[in-house]
This record gives sequence, C-alpha cells and structure tokens, in this order.
Amino acid sequence: MRETGDLERRQELHGDCRMVGSLLLAVGTGLAAIILLTMGASPAAAGVATDSVRSSINEVIRLLENQELKEPERAEERRRLLEKTIGARFNYEEMAKRTLGAHWAKLSDAERREFVDLFTSLLTSTYADKITGYSGEQVQYLNERLEGDYAEVRTKVESGKAEVPLDYRLLNQSGDWRVYDVIVDGVSLVNNYRGQFTKILRTSSFADLLEQLRKKSDKIKSP
Repeated sequence: MRETGDLERRQELHGDCRMVGSLLLAVGTGLAAIILLTMGASPAAAGVATDSVRSSINEVIRLLENQELKEPERAEERRRLLEKTIGARFNYEEMAKRTLGAHWAKLSDAERREFVDLFTSLLTSTYADKITGYSGEQVQYLNERLEGDYAEVRTKVESGKAEVPLDYRLLNQSGDWRVYDVIVDGVSLVNNYRGQFTKILRTSSFADLLEQLRKKSDKIKSP
C-alpha cells in the first residue's frame, strides 16, 4: 500500500487534469502540470518520436537552469523562450481541433483561427509561469509505439513522493513529431477539454464559447 503522502500526490496530479470540468478555472492548467512534471528526463527508450520529446524537454531544462535568464529584468525574455520551445513541440491547432470534435467541421476558417488562437493563448499563458516551479522531477522513457504517422511515447514521472504514468501522443508532420494529446495516469487532456466544450455547445452557442475563452484569456494576461 502506498504511503499517505504518495496518495495525496497522485490525487493532486489527477486534480490538475480533471479541473478541466470547470472551464474558466482549468483551461491550460493540465498542460501546465504536464510541462512541469516532465523536466529532468532520464535516458531510456529510443525512437524518433521519443528523441523529439526528449530534445524539447532538454531545451526547456537548459532555459530554466540558465542563471542569466533568472535575472528579474530578463523574466519576459525567459518566458518567451520557454513558450517558443514548448510551442515548437506541441501542435496547438491539432489539439484545439480535437477538443471540438465534430463541431470543428461546422466552423468557418475565421472561427477556426480565432478558436485556435484563444485556446493557444490560454495554454501558454497558464503554463509559462507554472513551469518555473520545476524541482527535479525525473522521467523514465518506457517505450514508443508507432502506427503510420502516429506515435505514443510512454513515460513514467518520478519524484520523491509518487510515480505517475505520463504518455505523449504525437503526429508526424513532414518528419516533425508534434504532440497533440497527453495522457496523465490514463486521463486524456484533450478528451477532458472536449467533454467540457461539448457541454457548453449543447446549451449555448459557439460565439458564447469564444466569449468565455476571451474573458479567461484576458483574466490570465491582466496583472
């Protein structure tokens, strides 16, 4: 039986993912937790998709440990560099598309662009501040499963208190593997977002969903 502290840690990690049930509180928080947990990776499984994930993690660690970038006057520069590095590995458009499911096909190009922009803004604005709390969590790369242009990289996050399965799902785009979903202890972030967005769209309109996203984005960006 796990110790009480270990159980609390696992419940806390589940909470980061399942908070999506409250849209205005949780959009982006799950991804923030994911990025935070995956710092400090240990080498194990080999594969092109795995190497892609590992390379991004290593670059994020380098930025976090750069003493010059820790200076207060370079905080905004550091944030932009972190966002750029993580954004280069995560396919926000694909993630946004999957959170809307069948409703995506009903949107105009302009609506799609705005939704992707808002979704991306919420994720990046939320996790950029949170990943600075990195405290040495380690990742074991367990294995990689390939199926055509899709891959799943299975990892296990280890800290002094718990071990949590954390799997990345990636899509190959012209030789570049990009993350479109992350599974935390069996729970899909994209599925959680889709469930919440679907509930909103059943009782309201897409315009209302956009308005809620705008308000949340403005709230995050405000001092």
